[in-house]
Amino acid sequence: MNLICFDLEGPLAPQDNAYELMKLFPGGDKLFEVISRYDDLLTLENRPDYEPGDTLALIAPFLAYHNIKEEQISAMGQRAALTQGTPDLIARLKERGWQIFCISTSYEQYALSITRRLNIPNENVACTSFPLNRIRRLLRKDDFVLLERAEKEIMNFNPFVDDTLIKDNLDHFYWQELPQTNSGKLVSQVKPVGGKRKVEALQHFSAKMGKTLSHWAAIGDSITDFKMLQ
Repeated sequence: MNLICFDLEGPLAPQDNAYELMKLFPGGDKLFEVISRYDDLLTLENRPDYEPGDTLALIAPFLAYHNIKEEQISAMGQRAALTQGTPDLIARLKERGWQIFCISTSYEQYALSITRRLNIPNENVACTSFPLNRIRRLLRKDDFVLLERAEKEIMNFNPFVDDTLIKDNLDHFYWQELPQTNSGKLVSQVKPVGGKRKVEALQHFSAKMGKTLSHWAAIGDSITDFKMLQ
C-alpha cells in the first residue's frame, strides 16, 4: 500500500487563505502582517505550547470582531485556484493505488472545500477546527472595546522594524488582557494543525492505516511542515 500526505497551502492550492480572509475588512492586510511577524517572534523564542501556524488562532478574534462568517471561508475554498497540475497528479496517484491524505493548518471550511474538489475523502483530511459562527456569538461589549483599541495600536507598528514594540505590546494583549474577556475563549478554542500537531495527525493516520511512518511520503513547503517532514 502506497501512502502519501500533502500539506494544502502551497502543494495543493497557492492561496494564503488567512491573509486573504483578513483582507476582507479595511486594514486587515496590515493587521495580518504585524500579527504574522509576532507569530515569527513567538516561534523564534520557542514559547511553550506555541506552534508555527498559530497565527490562525491570533487572528481569530479580529475575524469575529469584523463579522467574518464561516460561509465566506468556504466560498474562498470553492473558488480558489489550485496549484497547476494538482488535479492530474492526484488522479494519477489514485490510478496507481496511492492512498491520498492531507494535513493542513488551514481552517476546516477552506481546507475541506479544496480537498473535496480534489476528491480527497473528508476522513483523510486533518485541518484546523474553527467554529467561527458560534464563537462570534461569545463576543460582548467589553470584547469589542478591547479589540477596537488593540487593532488601532497594532496598525501603528511596522512589521519590519518594530520587533520589540510588537513583542511587548502583543504579549500584553494576547496573554494578559484577552484572557479576561470572552474573546480569550476564542483563542483558546482554536488549535491550528501546525508543527507538532501535524506530526500527531500523521501518527493518527499511520495508526489508522496500520503502517509505520517509514511507509509514508509527506509533501510540505513551510515552517508549519518542518516537524512532520523530519
